[in-house]
Amino acid sequence: MKIAVVLLLVTAAAFAQVVPTASTAPCGHDTVSFKVKTDQSQHTLTDPEPGKARVYFVQDAGTTIGLAYPTVKMGMDGQWVGANRLNSYFSLSVEPGEHHVCVMLQSSLLAQRVELAHFTAEAGKTYYYRTRIVMSRSVELLELEPIDSDQGKYLVALFPLSVSSPKK
Repeated sequence: MKIAVVLLLVTAAAFAQVVPTASTAPCGHDTVSFKVKTDQSQHTLTDPEPGKARVYFVQDAGTTIGLAYPTVKMGMDGQWVGANRLNSYFSLSVEPGEHHVCVMLQSSLLAQRVELAHFTAEAGKTYYYRTRIVMSRSVELLELEPIDSDQGKYLVALFPLSVSSPKK
């Protein structure tokens, strides 16, 4: 009986999996969520501003079926910077130097997923990151990966611009 109780407590602790605060430092505050619309007319690449770099975040859903598809919000250096839903993209201008990126599912239906990365931005350069959600009967996985500029340009030309704003 004691063994069963110990196993139950260990199993419960494993499923709780509270994400340590320090590990999500690149993200923004947990309570921020976004409303996302897409602009089907926008498929434009923007050059970096003088003395800055540009970062594109592309959500590649692999489907056009949007029913119950979660929003993915992006954070950088401790602030949420925007969100994508389904197949969409947005970009932002960043200062040169090291930056820490966070992507997180904005969903109450799926387990919380966080992906982290960092990069060193150089003035005049453009960086592309792709997020994907992989779901099957037994797996829910959020992926964040840097992608080649040719692939990034192709996806920006293919997908609409994501226009996100924090919900109040």
